[in-house]
Amino acid sequence: MSPREAPDDRLQQAMKQVLLATLPGLLGLFWLYGWGVLINLALAVTTALVVEAGVTRLRRQPLQPTLSDGSALVSATLLAVALPPYCPWWLTVTAIATGLLFGKHLYGGIGKNPFNPAMLGFALAMVLFPQPMTHWPAHGMNLLAAFEHVFNMGQAPDAWAQATALDSLRINKSLTMDELFAANPAFGRFGGRGVEWVNLAFLAGGLLLLQRRVIGWQAPVGMLVSLFVVSLLCWNGSGSDSQGSPLFHLLSGATMLGAFFIITEPVSGAKSPLARLLFGIGVGLLTYLIRTWGGYPDGVAFAVLLMNLCVPALERIAAGRQTQVTP
Repeated sequence: MSPREAPDDRLQQAMKQVLLATLPGLLGLFWLYGWGVLINLALAVTTALVVEAGVTRLRRQPLQPTLSDGSALVSATLLAVALPPYCPWWLTVTAIATGLLFGKHLYGGIGKNPFNPAMLGFALAMVLFPQPMTHWPAHGMNLLAAFEHVFNMGQAPDAWAQATALDSLRINKSLTMDELFAANPAFGRFGGRGVEWVNLAFLAGGLLLLQRRVIGWQAPVGMLVSLFVVSLLCWNGSGSDSQGSPLFHLLSGATMLGAFFIITEPVSGAKSPLARLLFGIGVGLLTYLIRTWGGYPDGVAFAVLLMNLCVPALERIAAGRQTQVTP
């Protein structure tokens, strides 16, 4: 293997390990929501490959290196699991196409993008299509019903969709936390019903990436610790004005997916250890602020994009700190 091929080979191996580490979370989502998760994934992966091939052809570059590096598959997988299962097919296609085009290829392709492509696609879909982006299923469907719903060939069953635990908590004005957990089927024991187990599944996959040294510990630890601390400081027990316990925030929404698979993206994220730690801390704080006082129930995507803008400043801070420490 030549020196020119070595970085591509390392990238391909890293992407394969990231995809492998998503399997526990994917299985957890399939157990919770059913076939819609796999349909989302198939649509996202197909769209990603078509977009990658189309852009590569327009640039008159060889297809094989671009399609085989695995970066588009990782972006498609992460975006697919972040989207609501059973969302319309055009929403998944639009989200992954815009994420790759405006978050990656507009800047020259992999290695040059300042924003996380998956989160940019998710944020654009949330802003442009807020209604279907908030239709999370209360239960799964069989395969035929799932296809009919995703491709607009049939009507969804009654009481099919419900507000998520994060959304229910954000709009709650009168119920105590104990009453909210007891009365609302979206709540489980500690976080969102079933979602708490999905978060633990993504945590298991993230720990595998840490054990194999595919990712560093700084960004995940920074995000999870800052989210825990700020939610603990703002926690008001079981009162009706409570914003949720630290455990609720750690086990709800896309917390573990964001901590181990999103903010560890090597291109748009920070590079040096201290900058990665500061990046994770910023994402954790912004996630809590958006969840609690923002207009969206889960703030991971917007928090990541805002912190992407801060990466150059974080790197300068880290470099200055290193210069002070080094004699």
